[in-house]
Amino acid sequence: RDVLLLTFKLLQFAHSFVTFSRAYLTSRLLMLMSDDEQSLGMLTVSSMLQTRQLRPADCHDTTTTCSPPPSTSSSPAQLGFFYTALYLLALAQGFHKPCSEALGADQFDSSAGASRSSYFNWFHFSISWGYAIAATAVTYVEENVGWTVGFAVCWAIMVVYLAVFLLGKRTYQVEHPMDGSSFGRLAEKLVFSRPDATIDTQRLLETNQDGFLVKLLPIWLSSLVFAACISQITTLFTKQGSTMDRRLGGATGLVLPPAALQCCISFTFIALVPVYDRAIVPFVRHLTGHPRGITMLQRIGAGMVTSCITMAVAALVEAKRLRVAKDAGLLDRPDVAVPMSLCWLVPQYVLIGLAEVFSYIGLEEFFYDQVPDALRSVGLALCLSIFGVGSYASGMLVWAIDWATTRGGGESWFSDNLNRAHLDYFYWILAGLGTLEVVVFLYFAKQYAYRHKPE
Repeated sequence: RDVLLLTFKLLQFAHSFVTFSRAYLTSRLLMLMSDDEQSLGMLTVSSMLQTRQLRPADCHDTTTTCSPPPSTSSSPAQLGFFYTALYLLALAQGFHKPCSEALGADQFDSSAGASRSSYFNWFHFSISWGYAIAATAVTYVEENVGWTVGFAVCWAIMVVYLAVFLLGKRTYQVEHPMDGSSFGRLAEKLVFSRPDATIDTQRLLETNQDGFLVKLLPIWLSSLVFAACISQITTLFTKQGSTMDRRLGGATGLVLPPAALQCCISFTFIALVPVYDRAIVPFVRHLTGHPRGITMLQRIGAGMVTSCITMAVAALVEAKRLRVAKDAGLLDRPDVAVPMSLCWLVPQYVLIGLAEVFSYIGLEEFFYDQVPDALRSVGLALCLSIFGVGSYASGMLVWAIDWATTRGGGESWFSDNLNRAHLDYFYWILAGLGTLEVVVFLYFAKQYAYRHKPE
């Protein structure tokens, strides 16, 4: 999973760096290609899954945990087909996310810094509704109806999305940089095979004459631990939830899929972004006189501090889960759900959502704003690559700890039997590394000189 996430983020950077330009036809072509590839990826995944339930008949009994039946092994051809679909999605996202977000920000005048800052807030407010639906309705369909239907629903939504995008294409304002774009001319040559399209290598090299990559590198590096913390949302947080009592409303209540709590992050965005943008920013702006209320790096730092608190809370909750499992005599019964409500995980999801409201959005705005105008999508792709590399770093840290804790015959902190594991220790390590990261980040942030005033 970490390798796939790394590939997904690096493809975003690589494809954006090579092909994105502010030229109208080029940007439209790339985004249309990405929409088609996302639809094809979803359709491919959906078509290879069998319609029957790949789960035991009693899997909805929350007193036990679920595992796939032994007869559902896949052939190499099926696995290859499946991974082809996943990498189609990664390729599509590599084109789509940095380009679409940069295109949205380009709809605002370059002098309207506060408006562009507000755009990033409301962009994430909007997509959070989609994440919330995916984490609740789609997950419920996949758990209770079938994975084929779930992926087919995603494919149908992508088709509708493509149609809506095409309906609005006449209204988009595309910003053309005054000094031209070497990447745009490269894309035009590759896509349209223009014989008169030349690549001005000297001007391409001069794009970095102000050393913006060197300036951004310390911020990029000092954000990796934050990204590693964020990566726990779809890995260890979900694995924790799979061992707990997932019923709502008593024994006959609704049974939540473990991944459903990810909707708490989306709801945190939906609840807090309007408050931040319409109440907190104007109030702080009145105190500081800054158009954004606080600087972009101050916002990022606030999110990093919140992520440290999140890891500490997650460690405390996991320690309690282990005590409950021990008191219930379930240390060697990983097949039995721990008598502790899944709702105990809600605070850490809400806190990680708060951290993303500050740092995730802040990082995107920062990397968009602090690169030359011709490279804005590259800046966003560079930002998104933080989370791919951070996810990979988290996987390497897990591997190193697993090796260190098992080489002497001991129990792994990440044992398949979570009742014998120690995810709480791992969370404390992330909290400690995050605290160190905040110190390093503050040092670099204090030295940083913004491209645009009044930062």
